[in-house]
Amino acid sequence: MKKIAAIITPFFYSFSTVYAAEETITIDQPSQVKITNLGSLISGAIGLALIGASLAAFFYLILGGFQWITSGGDKAGTEAAREKITAAFIGLAIVVTAWAVMRLIETFFGLTILGGDIEIPKPY
Repeated sequence: MKKIAAIITPFFYSFSTVYAAEETITIDQPSQVKITNLGSLISGAIGLALIGASLAAFFYLILGGFQWITSGGDKAGTEAAREKITAAFIGLAIVVTAWAVMRLIETFFGLTILGGDIEIPKPY
C-alpha cells in the first residue's frame, strides 16, 4: 500500500495552480413580452396547453410502462398498467387531433391560431 501511495503522491503534486481570468460578465435584461391583442394571448395559451397535454400524455405512457415492468407478472398490476398505457395513447390521440383540427381551421379560414411557427417535423 505504501508503494502505491509513493507512486501516486508525486502525480498529484505535479499539477500547477490555475487561476481564473478576471473578466466582467454582463447579463442583459430580457426583453419584456408585450401582448398587443387578445388573440395573441389566446394563441399562446392554446399552444402552451397542447404542449403541456402532450408532455403529460407521454409521462403517463412512461409511468404505465414502468408499472407494467414492475408488476412482476401480477395480473391486477399488469391490467392496471395496460389501462394506463391505453389512456395515455387515447390522450395523445386527442391532443394530435386537436392540433390537426386547429391547423385545418387556420388553413381554411386564413387565421393564425397557433402562431404559425409550429410545423410537423420532417423526417429528413
